[in-house]
Amino acid sequence: MTQEEDARGRDLSAAIREKADYHRAPASLIAAVRESLPPSESSPARLRASLRFWLLQGAALAGVAFITWAATTGYLRPSGDERLADEIFAGHVRATLGKRLYEVASSDQHSVKPWLSARLAYSPPVADLSAQGFALIGARIDHVGGQPVAVLVYGRRKHVIEAYVWPSRGATADRQLVRDGFNFQSFSAANMSFWLVSDLNRNELGDLARLLALQAAAL
Repeated sequence: MTQEEDARGRDLSAAIREKADYHRAPASLIAAVRESLPPSESSPARLRASLRFWLLQGAALAGVAFITWAATTGYLRPSGDERLADEIFAGHVRATLGKRLYEVASSDQHSVKPWLSARLAYSPPVADLSAQGFALIGARIDHVGGQPVAVLVYGRRKHVIEAYVWPSRGATADRQLVRDGFNFQSFSAANMSFWLVSDLNRNELGDLARLLALQAAAL
């Protein structure tokens, strides 16, 4: 279990304690339990044990109901990586449907990098990887987490790959995700976080990730 999953579990437990109702066993339940016990087992201790059993069953059912409510109302939130993937995927789809994949169209890294640097508070690494089969097409500015970030656009055969790049606030996990048939690859290099998104297959997307990491480290 990750620290984030453990924290969500603690939050859920706290919410259950906060929202769950606590009541004394009603007289009808006490009477029903007493009647269900044979005379030899109707001592106060045995009665209390039986009541605890039935109350625990009720608590378990209440817990299931609460978890169902939490899932449907968004209390059980996705992880940070999943939220980033959702946001990046939305940006990718928005740019694709709006035919606005790039604001500067160029395969020259020496043109793309200054264009981005003039519009951002940082200078992202830009690499032309045409020789390796990943042609730089252009770049644009998008927003992730409410902040402007660089988006490098590459092409491989008929596939478009977008690389979202921003200064890292710690190591970005080297991870692959899938959303609606699109592959994601995240990693960090040269104090930058990279998130790649494309309908390209996972192996080739991983190849681009390794090339970008090597190029960034060499700059």
